[in-house]
Amino acid sequence: MNNRVAVIAIIAESTQASGEINALLHEYNSFIIGRMGLPYRERKMNIITIAVDAPLAAINALSGKLGRIPGVTAKAVCSKEQDPE
Repeated sequence: MNNRVAVIAIIAESTQASGEINALLHEYNSFIIGRMGLPYRERKMNIITIAVDAPLAAINALSGKLGRIPGVTAKAVCSKEQDPE
């Protein structure tokens, strides 16, 4: 199965969602390249970006699970499929 590089953008408008977000990221930690979190205190939200190298199914599953958490929006942007060498 070919992996893709992707960035998952997460906006958490609920501070109560952090435990569920972290549990999912721990579950998928073998695919995670890096993570950056920005607390936006004025708007009482957190902006998180996750860089991953994973099969497309895993990227979609993680993004979908994150987006189903109440108060959380998540979207993934994936690299184009590369031709086998």
